[in-house]
Amino acid sequence: MEQFKTIALNIALMAALSLILLAGNTQYRQWSQLAKGEAAEKRGDLNQAMSGYEAAIHMYTPFSPLITTAAERLWRMAETAQQQGNRERALITYRTLRSSCYSAAWLLQPGEAWIVRCDQRIAMLLKKR
Repeated sequence: MEQFKTIALNIALMAALSLILLAGNTQYRQWSQLAKGEAAEKRGDLNQAMSGYEAAIHMYTPFSPLITTAAERLWRMAETAQQQGNRERALITYRTLRSSCYSAAWLLQPGEAWIVRCDQRIAMLLKKR
């Protein structure tokens, strides 16, 4: 019985360590993608910026503030395109944000508020066509 307890404890510790390493790796990759998006946006490469922000959202980890930052950046890019009269870019960016939130589904659906906001803007832009 004592040997069983030791084995069970070792398995539990390895599982916990694996989850911590997985979460840490995902968080690092999320930060890295956000940084790539920010650098591309500063260069004026909006497609690469969108790609970086989208990837950061895909690397969902619970309670990460980077998700909100990436979503806000995509939203701002979409609004800017809309204000400049570039409906197609605005649509693409709103759809990118929405699909990124859907793809980050975990035990919960993160970004529900972003999905609703994007759906409203997409519907509005499609009506104007």
